[in-house]
Amino acid sequence: MFIKATKHIENNFPFLRGKKLLIACSGGLDSMVLLHLMHREGYSVFVAHCNFSLRGNESDDDETFVLDYCKKTTIKAFSKTFDTKLFAKTNKLSTQMAARDLRYAWFEELSKQNNFDYILTAHHLDDELETFLINLSRGSGLKGLSGIPSQNNKIIRPLLVFSREDILRYARINDLYWREDSSNKSSDYLRNDLRLNVIPKYKGATNKLLQNFKNSLSHLTESKNLLDDYLALISKLVITETAEGFRIDIQKLTALPNTRALLFGLLSEFGFTEWDDVYLLLEAQSGKQVFSKTHRLLKDRNVLLLVEISEKEAANFLVSEEIKKITEPIGLIFETVSKIKETSKHVIYLDNERLTYPLELRRWQKGDAFFPLGLRGKKKVSKFFKDEKLSLLAKEKVWLLCSDHKIVWVVGMRLDDCYKVTPKTTQILKIKYTP
Repeated sequence: MFIKATKHIENNFPFLRGKKLLIACSGGLDSMVLLHLMHREGYSVFVAHCNFSLRGNESDDDETFVLDYCKKTTIKAFSKTFDTKLFAKTNKLSTQMAARDLRYAWFEELSKQNNFDYILTAHHLDDELETFLINLSRGSGLKGLSGIPSQNNKIIRPLLVFSREDILRYARINDLYWREDSSNKSSDYLRNDLRLNVIPKYKGATNKLLQNFKNSLSHLTESKNLLDDYLALISKLVITETAEGFRIDIQKLTALPNTRALLFGLLSEFGFTEWDDVYLLLEAQSGKQVFSKTHRLLKDRNVLLLVEISEKEAANFLVSEEIKKITEPIGLIFETVSKIKETSKHVIYLDNERLTYPLELRRWQKGDAFFPLGLRGKKKVSKFFKDEKLSLLAKEKVWLLCSDHKIVWVVGMRLDDCYKVTPKTTQILKIKYTP
């Protein structure tokens, strides 16, 4: 395997030579082989070891083993201990997902602190088969079935083309030692169950399983690349980016064949899981929406609006009379002037004596009403929005400036007539909205 591995790395990852490489090393067979191989070939390697505190003294012994090896071979090593179970509980994750998130977040942190160019992990072909079967059991699409990428930005996986058997042979030939993870013998996790009970029988019943699987992965990856190219063309045809988010033209989308498959491909990266509900939006009434953890998809007339869910959004904000400028939740500049100059939707003049401080900035609510400047009588804000032909998302982004619970200004749109400057006004307040 040594000759094959070195040629594979030189041919497929020539950019690694001369770069600072951080190798994720658990002390197990796969990572020790990767570390030995890269160090033997003269690459500039550093080691990162995660102690997830999941197996008591055994976890500590793994850490000691890796650090001792690195000390003997003069390789600089970094190690960190995590309270994985607490992190999993706090973030409502499985133990495995918690460990994964902690691992990669720390790798990224180390990379920035030490200017590492790439992070190497020891995933191999058997890992790919396990991942494929797990994703298959979860109803994954083509993306989940096309394999672990050999490169994902700074993450490099040089051993993906090699089997665990290849790696074990390399370790024995080179008299390598490694640590065995006792949890790998448990069938509690789906991956372990596949590794221990399913895949061995599968290999026994099928000749050249891994080689045939590798060929299938290649075909699936090519199909995925072809689909990605097609989706890029479709997205230009049906998707428009706006200040609100992304607008998907339903009429154009449904005129194309395989509409559901196209919608899945266009939205799969945004974390949606309730796909039947997503598809139903195409024929739903305006206002219906579906949420993922990071985005929401909203039906608005003849379009689907895709918008990122904001982590922070102020419910209200008080503005005292002394404040001359604010930047949160929106940008406003307050200035006392002697006369009216230019006016626009973003610049208003009002009678300061009619205001009761502090003013309040808030979102509009059902039942809100005001007296729009230039119009007769009172009008509900919702009716005003309808007349202005605002989309559902645009309505949600509007702020109201209020005085004593009464609307002074639908910010960026219309002043209330009750607060306009008149011949009797003695104090003119100019407010400029800076989106």
